[in-house]
This record gives sequence, C-alpha cells and structure tokens, in this order.
Amino acid sequence: MSVVIVGGHDRMVRQYKEICEDHQWKAKVFTQMRTGLDKQIGCPDLLILFTSTVSHKMIRSVLDGIDEARTSVVRCHTSSKSALTEILENHSV
Repeated sequence: MSVVIVGGHDRMVRQYKEICEDHQWKAKVFTQMRTGLDKQIGCPDLLILFTSTVSHKMIRSVLDGIDEARTSVVRCHTSSKSALTEILENHSV
C-alpha cells in the first residue's frame, strides 16, 4: 500500500520512511513545496497532511491533484513519529 506524507520536518524524512516501511507502506514524503507537486503525488492509498508545518497553498495544490474517491485523506496537527505510527496502524488492513 502506498502513502504520501505532506508536511512535517525536513530532518524527520528518513524516520517517516522507516516507520512506513515497518508497517509495510511504501512512502513518499514532501516537506517543501516543489514545482509540479500535484503531479508527483500520484494516486496513493493514503494521504497524510501534517497541517502544523505546511502552507495552505501546498495543501490546496495536493488536494487538487488527487482523486479523493480512491485516496483516504488524514489531517493531523502534530508531525511526530507517534502520530504517524498511530495513523498507519488505524489504516492498515
């Protein structure tokens, strides 16, 4: 299963990916706004938005680029490891 994480801290990217691997999720992590971000997202099974560390413009760009019928969207105010772990455990099959 695939997950896209938007937001969070730059120094935590590696840890986010390791947590996702531990829960058998393939992860893409975007902590900064990039050109063509909406096209890089793809069609993940789960989209996690860490809202405390991401701009409104970036959120709008990402949400416009996904199919909400196929992708579950989770908004979380904190961008901690425990928050990510809890989200992944709640959405595992």
